[in-house]
Amino acid sequence: MASPRRCPICKKPLPQSEEGQRHRPFCSRRCKDIDLSRWLTGSYAIPVAPDESEDEEDEKDGSTGREDPPVRH
Repeated sequence: MASPRRCPICKKPLPQSEEGQRHRPFCSRRCKDIDLSRWLTGSYAIPVAPDESEDEEDEKDGSTGREDPPVRH
């Protein structure tokens, strides 16, 4: 027999009721909101190594890839 599916946030078994199915793959609205919050705050961001070819091109043309901030007088 397969083990019951679990909520990715709290690890509780997923409810089998029709009400519980509304929040799949989470067990509740609370866990759904926690997951959304993590996405919105960048907790799930994937780290990316800088592309070395872009750095080499910037060095050739003298640009830094960034715009200078506006000057305030």
